[in-house]
Amino acid sequence: MSSCTSAETLEKHVYVLRLGHRPHRDRRITTHVALVARAFGARGLYLADVTDENVKQSIAKVVSRWGGSYFKVVDGVSPFEIIRQFKKEKSCVVHLTMYGLPVDSVIRDIVEKCEEILVIVGAEKVDRVFYDLADYNVAIGNQPHSEVSALAIFLDRLWQGREMSLCFPDAKYYIVPSARGKVVKPFE
Repeated sequence: MSSCTSAETLEKHVYVLRLGHRPHRDRRITTHVALVARAFGARGLYLADVTDENVKQSIAKVVSRWGGSYFKVVDGVSPFEIIRQFKKEKSCVVHLTMYGLPVDSVIRDIVEKCEEILVIVGAEKVDRVFYDLADYNVAIGNQPHSEVSALAIFLDRLWQGREMSLCFPDAKYYIVPSARGKVVKPFE
């Protein structure tokens, strides 16, 4: 296996708060938000106000094969309680929205000031109160786009590309980069 960066060595603890999840409509997108969060170095996903066993089971299967057992999906949480927990010194609440300030103009400030970060992403229209509660309203462009892409770009800017070589010591399998085909090997 090629050299990799252990997720535990990333200096910031990042969590994602998913707002507005509608279980029958958003299951696939919310699962993708969780997949990106895990693969790009976040430590967990909070699913606000609803429970969804399908999302939790999908991510648990990925974690069991590809590692990252510290990554948890916690559903049915109060978004205000989670935000309150992140309103402390050296912690920041970052809301990803196309109406915010450009990511490149605020990312350095976030890197310097925030050791623990709660990233808010919405599934549907986000209530105004979340804009007010956020320490940073951050735009990944000012055009309509997916919360999955916004999260990936934000985390990439935050980690400055280090997450691209992320690996998990508890993984059962790993991918060998290949110009053609798929090469997956078990850890031995």
